[in-house]
Amino acid sequence: MSMKKIRVLCVDDSALIRSVMTEIINSQPDMIVVATASDPLVARDLVKQHNPDVMTLDVEMPRMDGLEFLEKLMRLRPMPVVMVSSLTERGSDAALRALELGAIDFVTKPRLGIRDSLLAYSDLIAAKIRVAAAARILPKRTPAATQLITAEAPPLRNPLLSTEKLIMIGASTGGTEAIRELLQSLPPDSPGIMIAQHMPAGFTRSFAQRLHGLCRIAVSEAVHGERILPGHAYIAPGGFHLLLTRSGANYVAVVNQAPPVNRHRPSIDVLFDSAAEHAGKNAIGVILTGMGRDGAEGLLRMRQAGAYTLAQDEASCVVFGMPREAIALGAASEVVAIQDMSQRVVAHLRSFGERVNRV
Repeated sequence: MSMKKIRVLCVDDSALIRSVMTEIINSQPDMIVVATASDPLVARDLVKQHNPDVMTLDVEMPRMDGLEFLEKLMRLRPMPVVMVSSLTERGSDAALRALELGAIDFVTKPRLGIRDSLLAYSDLIAAKIRVAAAARILPKRTPAATQLITAEAPPLRNPLLSTEKLIMIGASTGGTEAIRELLQSLPPDSPGIMIAQHMPAGFTRSFAQRLHGLCRIAVSEAVHGERILPGHAYIAPGGFHLLLTRSGANYVAVVNQAPPVNRHRPSIDVLFDSAAEHAGKNAIGVILTGMGRDGAEGLLRMRQAGAYTLAQDEASCVVFGMPREAIALGAASEVVAIQDMSQRVVAHLRSFGERVNRV
């Protein structure tokens, strides 16, 4: 029996990029380019004509900006979209905005003329398209709406609780919006938070800045050797592992470029394993939406070390892969929808604080 191929529409104003994308996609056994478009207005008609499974969409295009088109598309004809972005500050901001609007993922444009980089890019774009084809298109929950719902969440008001406890978060595809929804809902005196999100170098700084402007906690890229403070969240820089260690009574961040784990750097397993070793029962582990199994075994080791662990439920995941693997291992103390995740974290912290105050 012949395999049903993923049908892809490529939208880019560069004829060269369209040609490269077509060659890459058509070289895969399980996908095919059904059409290409030089701008969104052409793409709009091609969507109706070909009904593609996945669209790859450039950000900067004539006649209509890629983000404007994406917003209209997700409102009128929701479908899996992979953004193709230039590796620039403006490009990274646009890619993050696209994820907020409903795009499944993004890739940077390939460096043309370098055979090895094109071969590596071929594997990457094919993997992103496969994930997008299998992803769940979720209703948008905007930052403003989430902030309105959670703005009155009271602070924890327990200094010991804040300094002793830590929250560890791991995510991949769909994770930028899941992390945003979770962090935006947490009180400003939350324990220190460390985050491993699968994201390429050049994008995590914009991601941290965006979250910093939306949340009541401070959010930044992690810096090697800095102390992990309450009310702060630290994101692993793209291309670097993030680990926890201790220096006397303080928790401290380690940022390094050790080899990838589970094909990822940052790796969620690396972060979670360090939390199991250095924080034990004082840690909370959260694994969110994403493809693969990175973080599943690390979350299990956290739970075995006494940590409270949470996995995002299938219905609220863009891709249920990593949480599913963690749940199958028995790594999750609870399985929770993303919209309820912050409430469960805060409830656990409050119950811990009550136990501390009774002692």
